[in-house]
Amino acid sequence: MTLQDIKQISIRAYLGQMGIKPQRENERRGMYLSPLRQENNASFSVDYEQNVWFDHGIGEGGSIIDLVMRMENCTIAEAIRKLEQGSVIPSFSFRENNPTIKQESATTILNILPISHPKLIEWVSERKVDLELANKYCREIHYQIRGSNYFSVGFKNDKSGYELSSPPEFKGCISPKDITTIRNNRDACLVFEGFWDFLSYLMLKKIEKTKHDVALLNSVANVQKAMNFLQTHKEVNTYLDNDEAGQKATQLIKSVCNSVNDQSELYTKHKDLNDYLRDKPKVKLPVKKKSFGIKR
Repeated sequence: MTLQDIKQISIRAYLGQMGIKPQRENERRGMYLSPLRQENNASFSVDYEQNVWFDHGIGEGGSIIDLVMRMENCTIAEAIRKLEQGSVIPSFSFRENNPTIKQESATTILNILPISHPKLIEWVSERKVDLELANKYCREIHYQIRGSNYFSVGFKNDKSGYELSSPPEFKGCISPKDITTIRNNRDACLVFEGFWDFLSYLMLKKIEKTKHDVALLNSVANVQKAMNFLQTHKEVNTYLDNDEAGQKATQLIKSVCNSVNDQSELYTKHKDLNDYLRDKPKVKLPVKKKSFGIKR
């Protein structure tokens, strides 16, 4: 796949599969609420004919490669690889042959199951996450896009959309896209970029749930959406990626919240918390002893 071929991958389709829809559009252009920052008036322009984007609020723009770098928080080489492999667009996820189902909308959920497909079980294992723990928070989502059927590990967000993940390193979303919060009415809150990092935290702590409140951004582009929730806490602990985007998000949280602890120093030699977990010897959760009743 040449560089020119990669640049022809539709920005409109990419945004659509991320759950980002235009506020207004015509045949040539679409105006979106910026996926790179918080705003109330659409100032993110996509030229459908030239297949380029421009964010008028920050004065930046470019090709699909530039956008993937910003949205996926990755280098140009990683963005090109993701686009080449199709891993940023759900239409390249696992496919099932089921031609009898008719397309009803851009993305239609067909079934929601416990994680049971061998390929997804293997994917969970590659992430070094216990399958029972993964099934406590995630589901196997079967969905349809443009008449083709796919499946991924799905994690529900606060607007009942699903954040999707499947090999090789595919990330997507069944809209609407939003943050995910776990509310235990505590003074302390943990912040993660995605659900694999959250599950990694539980694995490392050898627990099935945390007593703290939790905010999962499901993309650092959503950090502004979490601010109101974070500001209700006396203490915020961030476990974001060790990259420029993760550090910028951490600094933004620090500028708004009173007491913020950047926990990324615990895994400074790794990209993120899941990368750190995967580099460690296998972590096992405590085995639950089966109860047979009250012992006399």
